[in-house]
Amino acid sequence: MMIMIQTKPNPKEMQVDNVKSQMRKGILEYCILLILNKKPSYAPDIITTLKQAHIIVVEGTLYPLLTRLKNSELLTYQWEESTQGPPRKYYSLTEAGQSFLSELENSWDELSATINALKTGNDDSIE
Repeated sequence: MMIMIQTKPNPKEMQVDNVKSQMRKGILEYCILLILNKKPSYAPDIITTLKQAHIIVVEGTLYPLLTRLKNSELLTYQWEESTQGPPRKYYSLTEAGQSFLSELENSWDELSATINALKTGNDDSIE
């Protein structure tokens, strides 16, 4: 007979994990656009690059996001033959995607500067 003891999760840990998760979700689109701005990429390569940057994402999250970005005309794709199986879909930024990324980069720079000013206590630089 197996006895299972359930412990209540620490509410503080749950809150931190939730906030961290929301932060990651909020920057995932930006990170994908940054990757594709460097070169057209195949979805598994995007996942690998994100994992190397310690942003863990699974296919079930990535593919709907790529589809949404494509439907918003920020991405396009091209099929390329593969020596290791079926053709691969390589995603790249459109002109609209590059403009959108530029706007996100400006927003990121402003947000980053604000957060850094708050962290250092130099809130005189916050405008």
